[in-house]
Amino acid sequence: MTAVLASQYTAPNRSVHAANGTTYAYRRYGRAGTVPVVFFQHFRGNLDNWDPALLDDIAREREVVLFDAAGVGLSTGSVPTSFAAFGRDALTFIDALGLTEVDLFGFSIGGFVAQEVALQRPHLVRRMILAGTGPQGGREMHGWIPEARAHAMKDVQGAEDILYLFFAPSSTSQAKGRQFVERIFTRTEDRDVVPDLAVRDAQVAAIIDWGVRDFGLLARLQSIQAPTLVANGSDDVMIPTVNTYLLAGHLPNATLLIYPDANHGFLFQYPHEFAAATNAFLTEQGNKP
Repeated sequence: MTAVLASQYTAPNRSVHAANGTTYAYRRYGRAGTVPVVFFQHFRGNLDNWDPALLDDIAREREVVLFDAAGVGLSTGSVPTSFAAFGRDALTFIDALGLTEVDLFGFSIGGFVAQEVALQRPHLVRRMILAGTGPQGGREMHGWIPEARAHAMKDVQGAEDILYLFFAPSSTSQAKGRQFVERIFTRTEDRDVVPDLAVRDAQVAAIIDWGVRDFGLLARLQSIQAPTLVANGSDDVMIPTVNTYLLAGHLPNATLLIYPDANHGFLFQYPHEFAAATNAFLTEQGNKP
C-alpha cells in the first residue's frame, strides 16, 4: 500500500496478514517513493509511544512504517521469546508488505531487533539507525539497576516512570519529558492497545538473555556492513551509554552521536534535532571508506 502524507497524530491503524498466520498492526505514512524506514519499538511500547514530533519531521522526507511485533498491542500471535526470533518476526512483517529494500530505525530493544534483521538478511537493509541501544553481550546490560527496574517493571506505568527512565534529572530534561508525555497522549481516537503483562515478561526474558556479558559476541557486529548512525543520551540508565560506544567501535561503518544532559529517551528530548540528523544520514550517498 502506498504511503500518504499524514501525521502520527492522525495516521490510521492498518493491518496485514502474514505468512506465519499473524495479523500485524501498523501505520505507514510520509513521503512516498523513498526507501521506507521501518521502526522497531522500545520495551512495553506500541504504535502510540512513538513521538509525533520526531516521526512527523522524518516523514516530511521519508516514508515511515511503524508496527507492533507479534502478540504486542493490536497484533495477533505469540510474543517472540528471543531477539533472534523478534528479528524473524520483523522480517515476516516486512515480507507481508512486499518491501525489498528498507532502512531500519531501532530504539532501545528495537535496536536489538534491528541488529538481528541486518544480520539475518543483510541484502534487505540499506542504512540503519540504532538509538539508545547496545550489542548482544555488552556491558552492564544483564538486568537493570534497582531503581530503573522498579520503574520499568511496574504493572501500571505512569508519567513518573517515563520521566525517570527516559529523561535526565535536570529541570531542562524533565520539562522536555513532560512535553513528550503530552504529545504521545494527544491522540485520542484509533489508539493502539497497551501491551499486557505477558508481553512485558516475555520481553524481559529476551532482554536478560541478550544482556549476558560475552564480549566474543561483539565480533558479530563486523558482519553488519550497512552504514549505521549510532546515538544515545550522555547518561542512559536503561542501556548504559558505554554500549553505544561499543556499537560505534565494532560496527565497520558507524557514525556516533551523543546528546548532552540526556537519558535513554534522548530522541524524544531532542526530537527535531535527531530527526534532522536522521534525515541527513539517510540521504547521504555511498558508504564510508
